[in-house]
Parts: sequence; structure tokens; C-alpha cells
Amino acid sequence: MLHIRLLLETRLEDGKLAATDAFTLVVNAHGGLLELHLKLPRGHRIWLINTGTGIKAPCRVLGTRKSREGGFATAFEFEQASPDFWPINFPPRDWHLVDAK
Repeated sequence: MLHIRLLLETRLEDGKLAATDAFTLVVNAHGGLLELHLKLPRGHRIWLINTGTGIKAPCRVLGTRKSREGGFATAFEFEQASPDFWPINFPPRDWHLVDAK
């Protein structure tokens, strides 16, 4: 779980560009979960901008559900895995659990 402020950009149905603040609830190298005030349909294309680093990444909405805070919990995935988008280091892919007996 990681709470990061992001800027979300997208094109609305009428073709207009819209931008809004978003906050992460959960992140991983392939995407995460955002808290938004917009309800976006599954498959909708968005661009996320990490306001701390300036990195911008294209993403797709995987699904949304109403959150307890009155907004929408929105699952998304990067169009390409983007572990460097977040200000954390993920374990290498070759790491595995070791039985500590």
C-alpha cells in the first residue's frame, strides 16, 4: 500500500482533455489502485503523471467500484510494466521464498 498524489489526464467522451488529481491506494510494477472522483469505464485510456518525478505513463482502466470515501476505487494497468514510475524498489524477478526451517 502506498499513498502517492498523481495527476490523471484523459479524453472524455466529447473529445475534451480532462485532468484531475488522483491518489494511489495500492501500487505494483504493472499498475495499481487509485482513488478518483470520476467513474471511468473498463478499458478507458488514461495517462498518469507522477508529480514528484514528472514521469508520464499511459494506462488502461481495469475496473471501478464505489469507495467508502464517496469516490471510485479504480484499478489500472500500465500499457507496459513501469516499475520506475513509483518511488520504490521492487524485488528482482528472480527472488523466491525460502523455507526457513
